[in-house]
Amino acid sequence: MLKSYKTEIILNEQQKKIFKQTIGVCRFAYNFFIAHNQEKYKKSNKFISGMDFSKWLNNDFIPNNPEYSWIKDVYAKAVKQSIMNADKAFRKFFKGESRFPRFKKKKNQDVKMYFVKNDAKTVIPCERHRIKIPTLGWVKIKEKGYLPTNATIKSGTVSQKTDRYYVSVLVEEDAASESTDSNDGIGVDLGLKEFAVISSQDRPVKNINKTARVRKIEKSLKRQQRKLSRKYESAKKNKNKKEETATRQNIHKQVLKVQKLHYRLSNIRENHINQTINMIIKQKPRFITIEDLNVRGMMKNRHLAKAVAQQCFNQFKTKLEVKCKINGIELRIVDRFYPSSKLCSCCGHRKVDLKLSDRIYVCDNCGNTMDRDMNAAVNLKNAKIYKVA
Repeated sequence: MLKSYKTEIILNEQQKKIFKQTIGVCRFAYNFFIAHNQEKYKKSNKFISGMDFSKWLNNDFIPNNPEYSWIKDVYAKAVKQSIMNADKAFRKFFKGESRFPRFKKKKNQDVKMYFVKNDAKTVIPCERHRIKIPTLGWVKIKEKGYLPTNATIKSGTVSQKTDRYYVSVLVEEDAASESTDSNDGIGVDLGLKEFAVISSQDRPVKNINKTARVRKIEKSLKRQQRKLSRKYESAKKNKNKKEETATRQNIHKQVLKVQKLHYRLSNIRENHINQTINMIIKQKPRFITIEDLNVRGMMKNRHLAKAVAQQCFNQFKTKLEVKCKINGIELRIVDRFYPSSKLCSCCGHRKVDLKLSDRIYVCDNCGNTMDRDMNAAVNLKNAKIYKVA
């Protein structure tokens, strides 16, 4: 069984320089692959695979263009993996699973440095307080003892968020799935007013984005973004070279402040999702049923787009799927067109004229009265048509 671990690491100045150089080349290789395929498609209506592009880049392009020899100055496996990531993005686009691949931007910090053990005999050493990464050497781990020292590390990535660095490793471990004692299942209805309503408990899981803590950070974020915008405007007017250099340094500092606030918000939301999933898994249900939400369609509504994005429904689904697999729980996904809100959880009567503003469900047939979202959660639990994730 493969399991991933992610923890923060401490890099010295030389290691930071090597890391930034590596992800810079990886970003170039990713964008170059997309641009090359766009040109090739215009000429011959064909695309080149990531493996063929990697061979062409190393054997033909770099020898004939010595000004691009800096591509080979960094870890080769990281560059090749970035090309294969772009190839994977193309394949998902052709299958209709995602949009056309877009170019990577430096400010997004979404490029990672990939590393892997070269062969079966090679071992990536890991101790309680440090790990040895190719080209970077021994790197200090901030959370000592978190990474397993007696397991085999298959591969890993080094990433950056704001001014902090993280290592994520893929470890091969023995499968240890826990058996569930309960025969009952759980229905989970996700929403915007409350994050989740669970059929097995009366109190819903609150929406973390409505708390004073998050609102305070968002208010601070608006102020810092306005400051950044004003600095960009003043940079356009400056013609003095000394003033321009100072303005660029101030812009870089302000960008870092904005990134830190964004990262803080994402950590709060991710922690809330983790706590919710942990609370559901602790109940040891036989199965968990959720609805396949059309998040992309919901994002098209300009009045709800921000609220939908802040809830991170896809992240919740992905994490819940992994946790269910580890604990031996069946995750059922009901079709998005299943009328969970309109059906009565007692008699099964369908209320066609139910409005979005009706927060209390009143059945016209049996007179059942209950909260609209709780009624939907119970219907999801009792759903007969579903697919297993």
